[in-house]
Amino acid sequence: MTRSDLTRLLDRANACRVCADLPHGPRPVVRAHAASRILIVGQAPGRRVHESGIPWNDPSGDRLRDWLGVDSQTFYDARNFALVPMGFCYPGTGSGGDLPPRPECAPLWHKEILELMPQIQTTLLLSRYALDYYLGDLSQKTVTATVENWKHHRPRFVPLPHPSPRNHRWLIRNLWFERDVVPYLRRRVRKILS
Repeated sequence: MTRSDLTRLLDRANACRVCADLPHGPRPVVRAHAASRILIVGQAPGRRVHESGIPWNDPSGDRLRDWLGVDSQTFYDARNFALVPMGFCYPGTGSGGDLPPRPECAPLWHKEILELMPQIQTTLLLSRYALDYYLGDLSQKTVTATVENWKHHRPRFVPLPHPSPRNHRWLIRNLWFERDVVPYLRRRVRKILS
């Protein structure tokens, strides 16, 4: 297992065309390093990220970096954070917002990528899809219930709501999240990265 193994695998993932029928075409957006220490598993790139090719390069990413207590330079250093969404490509939009990540993607790539990142100490799960995939039967019926149960999954996993501006109401209704979970998250990140 060497850094070049992961580099070759990411080259293959970035060239993936399994979902060639996507409305905007495939453009995988994934970043990782053999020395990555924190894994962030989100849903799938949005339109802005698809256009820029930079993960979390949108208001959701701004809020996520605030939750983590890190600046952009720290966040985009792949030796710190691996950014591996459930779907690597923008799925397009439907009537309720972005479509779900393509189901082929995570089973095709995640296991292989994770095997080449032995330094991961914590995985942050942001979306119903990530929660269900990684927690399995331990994922509750709702994202809120799973996030409320965050202490049972730490330190290996930290379930989080999606940081999208669309979730502003959720954050207002669930003040315990920013009071209890965010401070833990910042301490955990600081400890891992120090």
